[in-house]
Amino acid sequence: MLAVTGGVYQRLCGGSGTGSGSVGEAERCGGVSRTGTGGQQRLPQAIIIGAIRAHPAVRAVGVEPHFFDRNYEKGLEWYRELMPRTWDGQITMEKTPSYFVTREAPRRIFSMAKETKLIVVVRNPVTRAISDYTQTLAKKPDIPTFEVLAFKNRSLGLVDASWSAIRIGIYALHLENWLQFFPLSQIHFVSGERLIIDPAGEMGKVQDFLGLQRLVSDKHFYFNKTKGFPCLRKAEEGSPPRCLGKSKGRTHPSIDTDVIHRLHKFYRPFNLMFHQMTGEDFDWEQDEHPGMG
Repeated sequence: MLAVTGGVYQRLCGGSGTGSGSVGEAERCGGVSRTGTGGQQRLPQAIIIGAIRAHPAVRAVGVEPHFFDRNYEKGLEWYRELMPRTWDGQITMEKTPSYFVTREAPRRIFSMAKETKLIVVVRNPVTRAISDYTQTLAKKPDIPTFEVLAFKNRSLGLVDASWSAIRIGIYALHLENWLQFFPLSQIHFVSGERLIIDPAGEMGKVQDFLGLQRLVSDKHFYFNKTKGFPCLRKAEEGSPPRCLGKSKGRTHPSIDTDVIHRLHKFYRPFNLMFHQMTGEDFDWEQDEHPGMG
Protein backbone atom coordinates (compact mmCIF):
# COMPACT_ATOMS: atom_id res chain seq x y z
CA MET A 1 0.00 0.00 0.00
CA LEU A 2 1.34 3.39 -0.89
CA ALA A 3 0.14 6.76 0.28
CA VAL A 4 1.38 10.28 -0.75
CA THR A 5 1.02 13.16 1.73
CA GLY A 6 1.42 16.89 1.59
CA GLY A 7 4.52 18.31 3.22
CA VAL A 8 4.68 21.28 5.56
CA TYR A 9 4.45 24.25 3.22
CA GLN A 10 6.66 26.74 5.03
CA ARG A 11 9.48 24.28 5.66
CA LEU A 12 9.61 22.49 2.31
CA CYS A 13 8.73 25.38 0.00
CA GLY A 14 10.92 28.24 1.09
CA GLY A 15 12.02 29.26 -2.39
CA SER A 16 14.03 26.32 -3.65
CA GLY A 17 14.15 27.32 -7.30
CA THR A 18 12.40 25.82 -10.27
CA GLY A 19 11.13 22.29 -10.18
CA SER A 20 11.77 19.40 -12.49
CA GLY A 21 9.41 18.32 -15.22
CA SER A 22 6.70 20.55 -16.62
CA VAL A 23 5.29 21.66 -13.29
CA GLY A 24 6.36 25.17 -12.28
CA GLU A 25 7.49 26.31 -8.84
CA ALA A 26 4.08 27.64 -7.85
CA GLU A 27 2.57 24.22 -8.46
CA ARG A 28 5.52 22.28 -7.04
CA CYS A 29 5.43 24.15 -3.77
CA GLY A 30 1.85 23.52 -2.91
CA GLY A 31 -0.18 24.67 -5.88
CA VAL A 32 -1.72 27.24 -3.55
CA SER A 33 -5.20 28.50 -4.26
CA ARG A 34 -5.92 31.80 -2.57
CA THR A 35 -9.59 31.85 -3.42
CA GLY A 36 -12.31 31.24 -0.85
CA THR A 37 -11.91 31.14 2.91
CA GLY A 38 -10.66 28.77 5.57
CA GLY A 39 -7.09 28.14 4.45
CA GLN A 40 -5.64 27.13 1.09
CA GLN A 41 -5.75 24.14 -1.23
CA ARG A 42 -2.31 22.72 -1.93
CA LEU A 43 -0.97 19.85 -3.97
CA PRO A 44 0.21 17.05 -1.68
CA GLN A 45 3.93 16.74 -1.11
CA ALA A 46 3.95 13.44 0.77
CA ILE A 47 1.78 10.31 0.68
CA ILE A 48 0.69 8.49 3.82
CA ILE A 49 -1.50 5.87 5.55
CA GLY A 50 -4.91 6.77 6.94
CA ALA A 51 -4.41 6.47 10.70
CA ILE A 52 -2.12 9.52 10.84
CA ARG A 53 -5.20 11.58 10.07
CA ALA A 54 -5.78 11.66 13.83
CA HIS A 55 -2.89 14.16 14.03
CA PRO A 56 -4.15 17.78 14.20
CA ALA A 57 -1.46 18.94 11.75
CA VAL A 58 -2.74 16.61 9.02
CA ARG A 59 -5.66 17.12 6.63
CA ALA A 60 -6.59 14.33 4.24
CA VAL A 61 -8.66 13.73 1.16
CA GLY A 62 -11.69 11.61 2.07
CA VAL A 63 -11.49 9.27 -0.94
CA GLU A 64 -8.67 7.77 -2.97
CA PRO A 65 -8.18 10.21 -5.89
CA HIS A 66 -6.23 7.77 -8.10
CA PHE A 67 -4.69 10.78 -9.83
CA PHE A 68 -1.29 9.33 -10.67
CA ASP A 69 -2.66 6.06 -12.05
CA ARG A 70 -6.17 6.63 -13.48
CA ASN A 71 -6.86 10.37 -13.69
CA TYR A 72 -3.51 11.92 -14.60
CA GLU A 73 -4.84 13.35 -17.87
CA LYS A 74 -7.23 15.56 -15.86
CA GLY A 75 -4.28 17.71 -14.77
CA LEU A 76 -2.84 19.11 -11.55
CA GLU A 77 -5.55 21.75 -11.19
CA TRP A 78 -8.21 19.02 -11.02
CA TYR A 79 -6.07 17.18 -8.48
CA ARG A 80 -5.45 20.25 -6.32
CA GLU A 81 -9.15 21.04 -6.16
CA LEU A 82 -9.73 17.66 -4.50
CA MET A 83 -7.48 18.62 -1.60
CA PRO A 84 -8.84 19.89 1.73
CA ARG A 85 -8.03 23.45 2.75
CA THR A 86 -5.05 23.76 5.07
CA TRP A 87 -3.20 26.48 6.94
CA ASP A 88 0.56 27.04 6.80
CA GLY A 89 2.23 24.39 8.92
CA GLN A 90 -0.40 21.74 8.21
CA ILE A 91 0.15 18.71 5.98
CA THR A 92 -2.10 17.85 3.05
CA MET A 93 -2.46 14.12 2.59
CA GLU A 94 -3.87 11.66 0.11
CA LYS A 95 -3.84 7.87 0.01
CA THR A 96 -4.00 5.66 -3.06
CA PRO A 97 -2.33 2.27 -2.40
CA SER A 98 -2.29 1.27 -6.06
CA TYR A 99 0.32 3.95 -6.83
CA PHE A 100 3.00 1.61 -5.47
CA VAL A 101 2.47 -0.89 -8.28
CA THR A 102 1.80 1.67 -11.02
CA ARG A 103 4.88 1.97 -13.20
CA GLU A 104 4.21 5.59 -14.25
CA ALA A 105 3.45 6.86 -10.73
CA PRO A 106 7.04 7.54 -9.51
CA ARG A 107 7.89 9.72 -12.53
CA ARG A 108 4.60 11.58 -12.32
CA ILE A 109 4.90 12.26 -8.59
CA PHE A 110 8.53 13.32 -9.03
CA SER A 111 7.44 15.78 -11.72
CA MET A 112 4.95 17.28 -9.26
CA ALA A 113 7.41 17.54 -6.37
CA LYS A 114 10.73 15.76 -6.10
CA GLU A 115 10.74 16.37 -2.31
CA THR A 116 7.64 14.19 -1.87
CA LYS A 117 7.80 11.83 1.09
CA LEU A 118 6.36 8.36 0.51
CA ILE A 119 4.95 5.90 3.01
CA VAL A 120 4.44 2.27 2.06
CA VAL A 121 2.62 -0.31 4.17
CA VAL A 122 3.93 -3.82 3.54
CA ARG A 123 2.93 -7.16 5.03
CA ASN A 124 3.80 -10.81 4.52
CA PRO A 125 3.21 -11.16 0.76
CA VAL A 126 1.55 -14.56 1.19
CA THR A 127 -0.90 -13.16 3.73
CA ARG A 128 -1.40 -10.15 1.49
CA ALA A 129 -2.20 -12.33 -1.55
CA ILE A 130 -4.75 -14.40 0.39
CA SER A 131 -6.27 -11.24 1.84
CA ASP A 132 -6.58 -9.73 -1.63
CA TYR A 133 -8.30 -12.90 -2.83
CA THR A 134 -10.63 -12.84 0.19
CA GLN A 135 -11.73 -9.28 -0.59
CA THR A 136 -12.38 -10.19 -4.24
CA LEU A 137 -14.21 -13.39 -3.26
CA ALA A 138 -16.62 -11.37 -1.11
CA LYS A 139 -17.61 -9.38 -4.22
CA LYS A 140 -17.38 -12.19 -6.77
CA PRO A 141 -18.19 -15.51 -5.06
CA ASP A 142 -18.05 -17.44 -8.35
CA ILE A 143 -14.34 -16.84 -9.06
CA PRO A 144 -11.95 -19.84 -9.18
CA THR A 145 -10.25 -21.05 -6.01
CA PHE A 146 -7.12 -19.36 -4.72
CA GLU A 147 -5.08 -22.45 -5.57
CA VAL A 148 -6.23 -22.37 -9.20
CA LEU A 149 -5.42 -18.67 -9.64
CA ALA A 150 -2.08 -18.78 -7.82
CA PHE A 151 -0.41 -21.41 -10.01
CA LYS A 152 0.27 -21.88 -13.70
CA ASN A 153 0.96 -25.51 -12.89
CA ARG A 154 0.41 -26.55 -9.30
CA SER A 155 1.92 -30.03 -9.67
CA LEU A 156 5.17 -28.43 -10.84
CA GLY A 157 4.89 -25.61 -8.32
CA LEU A 158 4.88 -22.92 -11.02
CA VAL A 159 3.47 -19.76 -9.41
CA ASP A 160 1.54 -17.40 -11.67
CA ALA A 161 3.35 -14.11 -11.03
CA SER A 162 1.14 -12.38 -13.58
CA TRP A 163 -1.87 -12.65 -11.24
CA SER A 164 -2.12 -9.26 -9.55
CA ALA A 165 -2.63 -10.74 -6.07
CA ILE A 166 0.74 -12.47 -6.40
CA ARG A 167 2.59 -9.76 -8.30
CA ILE A 168 1.79 -6.98 -5.81
CA GLY A 169 3.74 -8.83 -3.11
CA ILE A 170 6.98 -8.81 -5.12
CA TYR A 171 7.91 -5.62 -3.28
CA ALA A 172 11.51 -5.49 -4.48
CA LEU A 173 10.33 -5.27 -8.09
CA HIS A 174 8.10 -2.28 -7.39
CA LEU A 175 10.59 -0.55 -5.09
CA GLU A 176 13.24 -0.74 -7.80
CA ASN A 177 10.98 1.42 -9.96
CA TRP A 178 10.54 4.03 -7.20
CA LEU A 179 14.26 4.20 -6.43
CA GLN A 180 14.89 5.43 -9.96
CA PHE A 181 13.27 8.70 -8.90
CA PHE A 182 13.32 8.93 -5.09
CA PRO A 183 16.12 8.24 -2.60
CA LEU A 184 15.44 5.65 0.08
CA SER A 185 15.56 8.44 2.68
CA GLN A 186 12.25 9.77 1.30
CA ILE A 187 10.48 6.42 1.63
CA HIS A 188 9.20 5.05 4.94
CA PHE A 189 8.03 1.45 5.29
CA VAL A 190 5.33 0.53 7.77
CA SER A 191 4.97 -3.09 8.85
CA GLY A 192 1.37 -4.20 8.39
CA GLU A 193 1.85 -6.82 11.10
CA ARG A 194 3.26 -4.34 13.62
CA LEU A 195 0.56 -1.85 12.67
CA ILE A 196 -1.98 -4.31 14.10
CA ILE A 197 0.06 -5.32 17.15
CA ASP A 198 1.46 -1.88 18.01
CA PRO A 199 -0.37 0.82 16.00
CA ALA A 200 0.86 3.66 18.21
CA GLY A 201 4.47 2.54 17.79
CA GLU A 202 4.20 2.42 14.02
CA MET A 203 2.40 5.77 13.97
CA GLY A 204 5.17 7.23 16.11
CA LYS A 205 7.71 6.30 13.44
CA VAL A 206 5.49 7.84 10.75
CA GLN A 207 5.22 11.09 12.70
CA ASP A 208 9.00 11.18 13.12
CA PHE A 209 9.46 10.58 9.40
CA LEU A 210 7.17 13.51 8.56
CA GLY A 211 8.74 15.78 11.16
CA LEU A 212 5.57 15.94 13.23
CA GLN A 213 5.29 16.10 16.99
CA ARG A 214 4.33 12.70 18.42
CA LEU A 215 0.70 13.39 19.28
CA VAL A 216 -0.90 10.14 18.09
CA SER A 217 -0.26 7.64 20.89
CA ASP A 218 -1.67 4.54 22.63
CA LYS A 219 -4.61 6.49 24.00
CA HIS A 220 -5.94 7.03 20.46
CA PHE A 221 -6.37 3.30 19.77
CA TYR A 222 -8.38 0.35 21.00
CA PHE A 223 -8.43 -3.20 19.69
CA ASN A 224 -11.63 -4.33 17.97
CA LYS A 225 -11.90 -8.05 18.83
CA THR A 226 -14.58 -8.67 16.22
CA LYS A 227 -12.56 -7.32 13.29
CA GLY A 228 -9.17 -8.25 14.70
CA PHE A 229 -7.83 -4.75 13.95
CA PRO A 230 -7.01 -1.64 15.99
CA CYS A 231 -9.45 1.27 15.76
CA LEU A 232 -9.05 4.99 16.33
CA ARG A 233 -11.16 6.10 19.30
CA LYS A 234 -12.08 9.34 17.57
CA ALA A 235 -10.63 10.17 14.17
CA GLU A 236 -11.91 13.74 13.97
CA GLU A 237 -14.09 15.98 16.08
CA GLY A 238 -17.62 14.61 16.20
CA SER A 239 -16.85 11.56 14.04
CA PRO A 240 -17.29 7.91 15.04
CA PRO A 241 -14.31 5.60 15.67
CA ARG A 242 -12.51 4.42 12.55
CA CYS A 243 -10.76 1.06 12.26
CA LEU A 244 -7.54 0.35 10.45
CA GLY A 245 -8.39 -1.76 7.44
CA LYS A 246 -12.09 -0.90 7.44
CA SER A 247 -12.71 -3.39 4.64
CA LYS A 248 -10.61 -6.02 6.40
CA GLY A 249 -11.34 -8.53 9.11
CA ARG A 250 -12.87 -11.24 6.92
CA THR A 251 -11.79 -14.77 7.78
CA HIS A 252 -9.54 -16.17 5.07
CA PRO A 253 -10.70 -19.27 3.17
CA SER A 254 -8.94 -22.48 4.07
CA ILE A 255 -5.81 -22.78 1.93
CA ASP A 256 -3.86 -26.01 1.53
CA THR A 257 -0.74 -25.90 3.71
CA ASP A 258 1.38 -27.09 0.79
CA VAL A 259 0.21 -24.10 -1.27
CA ILE A 260 1.20 -21.69 1.49
CA HIS A 261 4.65 -23.30 1.80
CA ARG A 262 5.16 -23.13 -1.98
CA LEU A 263 4.27 -19.44 -2.01
CA HIS A 264 6.64 -18.71 0.86
CA LYS A 265 9.36 -20.47 -1.13
CA PHE A 266 8.46 -18.38 -4.20
CA TYR A 267 8.60 -15.08 -2.30
CA ARG A 268 11.72 -15.89 -0.23
CA PRO A 269 14.35 -14.55 -2.69
CA PHE A 270 12.26 -11.45 -3.39
CA ASN A 271 11.83 -10.83 0.35
CA LEU A 272 15.59 -11.17 0.81
CA MET A 273 16.16 -8.68 -1.99
CA PHE A 274 13.64 -6.30 -0.41
CA HIS A 275 15.44 -6.63 2.93
CA GLN A 276 18.77 -5.84 1.26
CA MET A 277 17.31 -2.84 -0.54
CA THR A 278 15.63 -1.33 2.54
CA GLY A 279 17.88 -2.52 5.35
CA GLU A 280 14.75 -3.68 7.20
CA ASP A 281 13.76 -7.21 8.21
CA PHE A 282 10.02 -7.76 8.56
CA ASP A 283 10.32 -11.35 9.92
CA TRP A 284 7.98 -12.77 7.30
CA GLU A 285 9.71 -16.15 7.46
CA GLN A 286 8.23 -16.53 10.94
CA ASP A 287 4.67 -16.00 9.72
CA GLU A 288 3.53 -18.94 7.61
CA HIS A 289 0.00 -19.21 8.96
CA PRO A 290 -2.15 -16.37 7.53
CA GLY A 291 -5.45 -15.92 9.33
CA MET A 292 -7.52 -12.76 8.86
CA GLY A 293 -7.19 -9.61 6.84
